[in-house]
Amino acid sequence: MKDFLLIYRADYSLLATMADDERTAMTQRYMDWVGNMAANNALVERGNRLAPTGRVVSKGDVVTNGPYTEVKEFIGGYSIIRVATYEDAVALMEGSPVFELDGKIEIREINYI
Repeated sequence: MKDFLLIYRADYSLLATMADDERTAMTQRYMDWVGNMAANNALVERGNRLAPTGRVVSKGDVVTNGPYTEVKEFIGGYSIIRVATYEDAVALMEGSPVFELDGKIEIREINYI
């Protein structure tokens, strides 16, 4: 089995256009989707949402504000799963609410050193 990082990229500004009950329903769909991964013994860490602001550090200790939420698609959160192959990981992505926000899920194998 291998661990994979799921990186959720989407246009999270769409959440602001939703009514409260729509946002609540989307949160429930996300929790159900993550619960399905847990029920399949694939969930290592549920992960968390990421704040829309932060800092970017470059060579020479240059620190700038970022990431920029003005971009259409930005990283909004992450999870870690454990499955045998990329194909198994892709199969678990079916039904993710991230896709309702015109989003994508980047799947990266974790290489522990």
